[in-house]
Amino acid sequence: MAMATSAEKHREFYDEYMSVMDLTAEFYLQTVEKVFVNHDLPRGTFTHRGVKVDPSKITATALMTVEGERDDISGVGQTEAAHQLCTSLPAAKKLHYLQMGVGHYGVFNGSRFRKEVVPRIASFINANA
Repeated sequence: MAMATSAEKHREFYDEYMSVMDLTAEFYLQTVEKVFVNHDLPRGTFTHRGVKVDPSKITATALMTVEGERDDISGVGQTEAAHQLCTSLPAAKKLHYLQMGVGHYGVFNGSRFRKEVVPRIASFINANA
């Protein structure tokens, strides 16, 4: 089998990347406003269906956060901050993982995701099942 050209790999990447881009503009803009602009969750003003979301009430569900070293959308430490909000969750139920060498998309897609992130997620799930 012939080796894929750079252009073919580029096309394959964007075909896959764009296949998940079906969010409505309204939902996307609302998410950006609530999460990145207003910081509703850490400020204690985030609601779902009119009910205030309180991460300190989480006591049993395990929490794993994953970030990409080169993420240009969510800065390193941004998702890890969720651990500080879940104050009633025991440390043994929390895990943070920083994947080196990947950006925002690579955190949950691609060869590094499959080879390096997936095994950690699976291990965390098995340890907390």
